[in-house]
Amino acid sequence: MKCANIFFVGEVAKIGDLNISKITDNGFATTQTGTPYYTSPEIWKGQKYDSKSDIWALGCIVYEMCCMLPPFRAEDFPGLFLAVTTGVYQDIPKKYTKDLREFISLCLKVDPQTRPSAASLLEKPFFA
Repeated sequence: MKCANIFFVGEVAKIGDLNISKITDNGFATTQTGTPYYTSPEIWKGQKYDSKSDIWALGCIVYEMCCMLPPFRAEDFPGLFLAVTTGVYQDIPKKYTKDLREFISLCLKVDPQTRPSAASLLEKPFFA
């Protein structure tokens, strides 16, 4: 997922251009796909990945909506690899709420085991 693939039809947001669709093995895939700025650390490292990679991309999208730039940027691929795999990014502007900062922080956890699922994100108080 990336901002360029979110389309609005009236008031409805739709996701398109998903690049490659595939069947997974036990819920995991191993092919590296996607735009590098939104690609999760586990994909950058060539590891197995699951739906938690989509949560990472969601965090990148929300961050970009706030800052008008992706959270991880670099001059070259090795620099982008380092930025993504260390998970270091500048905070969003202070005009945004603590809840929004927390949401982005949860989505951009480098370790996918500590990154929330979509269901657990929706249980957070900021969605109540």
